Amino acid sequence: MRKYILLILLFLLGTTGAFAYRILYAEQYYRLYHLHFYQYPDDTMENIFYLEQALKSDFANPLYALTTIENREEWAQYRTLFKMHVNLKLVSLYLTLGSKYDKMVAYFYNAPWKEENLESLELAEQTYRVALLYWQEARSWAAKLPWLYFNLEEIQNWEDERTRIWNGDLDYGDIIGGHLVRLQRVRQQFLKMDENTY
Repeated sequence: MRKYILLILLFLLGTTGAFAYRILYAEQYYRLYHLHFYQYPDDTMENIFYLEQALKSDFANPLYALTTIENREEWAQYRTLFKMHVNLKLVSLYLTLGSKYDKMVAYFYNAPWKEENLESLELAEQTYRVALLYWQEARSWAAKLPWLYFNLEEIQNWEDERTRIWNGDLDYGDIIGGHLVRLQRVRQQFLKMDENTY
C-alpha cells in the first residue's frame, strides 16, 4: 500500500508545472551566458543570443545590479561598463564562431571541396565583420568614460577592459583585420585551384 501511495505522490509531483520566471532585464540575460568546454557553433550561438538580448533589454533596478550601486553616478558608470563589456564578449563569441568556418591554409588536397571551402570562408568573413561592428560599439562605450570616477569592485575586470581599450593594449580591430587579410589570401588560393591541383 505504501508503495502505491509513494508512486502516486511522485506522479503528482512530476506533473506539476515547473516554477519559472520571465527574463526581462539585461542582468538576467547576462547571467545565462556561460562558457562551454567545447565551443560548438550551437553553443556559441546560444551565448550570442543571450548577450544580444542583454543589449536590447532594460536594466534591472540598481538593487539587482551585478555590483553594489550607491548613487546615480555609479549607476551611470555601471550601465556604460556593462554595455562595453557585453559588446566585448560578443566580439569574442563571433571570433570563436568565425574560427569554426575559417580555413587557415588552402591545402592542395582540399581542391575537390573547393566550393564548400569557399562557402565556409564566406561564413567566416561575415562573422568576422559582425565581430568588427561589436568591437566598434565596445570602443564607443569605452569612449563615454574618459576616466573612471568610481571603483566598482565586483566588476573590476570590466574597468580593466576599459583601461586596456584606452591604452591600446586591447585592440580587436587589429586581430580581426589580420583574420580578414589572411582569409582573403586563402580565398585567392582556393580560387586558383583547378582540376590539375589535386
